Amino acid sequence: MMEEAKKRKEEFVALLKETNREGIDKLLEFLENSDFYTAPASTRFHGSKESGLLEHSLQVYKLAKEKVKNCPIELSTPADSVVISALLHDICKTNYYAVDYRNAKNAFGEWEKVPYYKVEDTIPYGHGEKSVMMISEYIKLTPEEKYAIRWHMGYTEPKELYTTIGLAYQKYPYALMLHEADLEATYLFDT
Repeated sequence: MMEEAKKRKEEFVALLKETNREGIDKLLEFLENSDFYTAPASTRFHGSKESGLLEHSLQVYKLAKEKVKNCPIELSTPADSVVISALLHDICKTNYYAVDYRNAKNAFGEWEKVPYYKVEDTIPYGHGEKSVMMISEYIKLTPEEKYAIRWHMGYTEPKELYTTIGLAYQKYPYALMLHEADLEATYLFDT
């Protein structure tokens, strides 16, 4: 693993351990035995590189932490909830991507096989809801954490869910902040 990715992994693990959440060691063991630390964040939209998911998760955490700190309204979201929800919002992408090969022309105009990421969804349970499900197998989530993780995709969800998403954001404003942090990490930082 590259030195930078190794440092990111150490930071990620330390942050989750600091939550002292019951079951966090088992969750970290699951992640260690998965591809989480080397997986891309997406196939082509953002963080489409080795360890992109880890980089994206840490960037979302940093942004969410700042949003909570500078929130213009009174917020009672505990620091450990920000750590857990931000770092694990995309745990559903664990063991989700595979490397495949396709033909592409190189700089000399010759065809060659090049690697790319493709989706191999072996647990087709959705996105946010799948992350909630996976995390809940190891640790107990608060209602606010569940809502934030479930609705972190915001209005990229089907339009039939827009009313539900709005209600969730009204009930738990931090859920909106996590969504914003995810968008900012994706579009402003390409992670």
